[in-house]
Amino acid sequence: MTAAVPRSSGPPSPANGAPPVVTAAVAALEERLARSPLAPAVRRRHPLGPRTTYRVGGPALLFVPVRNRAALDLIASCTAGSEAPVLVLGRGSNLLVADAGFNGLALALEGDLAGFGVSGTAVRAGGGAPLPKLARRTVAEGLTGFEWAVGVPGSVGGAVRMNAGGHGSDMAAVLDEAEIVDLRLGSAFTAAAADLGLGYRTSNLAPHQVVAEARLRLAPGDAEAGRAALAEIVAWRRANQPGGHNSGSVFTNPDGDSAGRLIDAAGARGLRMGTARVSPKHANFIQSDEGGSAADVVALMAEVQRRVAESCGVDLVPETCLVGFDPGAAS
Repeated sequence: MTAAVPRSSGPPSPANGAPPVVTAAVAALEERLARSPLAPAVRRRHPLGPRTTYRVGGPALLFVPVRNRAALDLIASCTAGSEAPVLVLGRGSNLLVADAGFNGLALALEGDLAGFGVSGTAVRAGGGAPLPKLARRTVAEGLTGFEWAVGVPGSVGGAVRMNAGGHGSDMAAVLDEAEIVDLRLGSAFTAAAADLGLGYRTSNLAPHQVVAEARLRLAPGDAEAGRAALAEIVAWRRANQPGGHNSGSVFTNPDGDSAGRLIDAAGARGLRMGTARVSPKHANFIQSDEGGSAADVVALMAEVQRRVAESCGVDLVPETCLVGFDPGAAS
C-alpha cells in the first residue's frame, strides 16, 4: 500500500510508453528543487516499478528519497503553490504505475519517516513504517488491536489514507490522530481520526496531503496470545492468497458481497491477458509475470470489470491506485 496517491495522477502519460512531456509546472518545480538544499538528492527518470509489489511500470520524471521530517518540510516549501503532480510512496503495495511512468515528482518516505516507537499503549509511527513490522512490535510490547496488520504489506501512511484493514478490524479502530503535511500549502496540521472521514478503504485526505506520522492507541494484551494471533493470520493468508507480483485485492467489495465471488461467478478466475493473470487461488488478485507490463494489468482489470458488469450487473470499483494512465483505463 501507499502513503498518498490519487487513482490517476497528473497529465496522462503517452500510451506508447514514450517519455512523457515535461510540463511547465514540473519544470518550475525542478528549478525550485535545484536551488534547494535537497538538490543533491534529486534523481531524474527514476524507476518506480521496483518500488511496487507489481514490479512493473515506468520511471518518475523526478524522485526524491525523504528520510526525515526536516526534508519533508523542505519538499513542502518547494511544492507549495505548484500544480506539478506529486506521488508519495510507502511500500508500493497498492499501486500500479503506467509503463510510460509518472509525469511529476515522486517521494519515498524512508529513514526516520519509516520508524516507530511504543510508549505504554501509545504508538507513534512514521508514514513510511511497514505495517507487518509494526504489528509484530506491538505484540512484543504486550499490546493488542493491531495484529491484523501483520498480513498487510503496506505502510502506515497508506493505511491511514485507505483506512486499510482486515480480519475484523481497520485503522479507524486504532488511530488516535495523524500529522499531515500539505504539499500544496507548504504547511502541516494535526488531524484527529474522527476528522479524517475514515470509511471502507477511504478517507478525506487529498493526494497532496502526506501522512508524516500516525499516533495509535492500542489496548493491553497478552504477548503469547498475540503471537498466536499473528501466526494464525499469516497462515490464513498463505493458504488463501497468492504470492508473486500482485497488489493485494484489486477491487473493493460491494455492499453485502465479495468482489472475488463476483469475479469467479463471471468466469474470470484464471483469466490471462498478456503478462497478467487473475489468480486461480483468489479471483480478486491479479498477478504480473516477471518482466510484465502495467498495460496488461490494467487491460485485465478493465476486462474483469466488463465481465462482472455484464454477467452480475455490478460495477466493480478498483482498490488499486492507478498512476500515469489515461482517465478511464479502469474505472
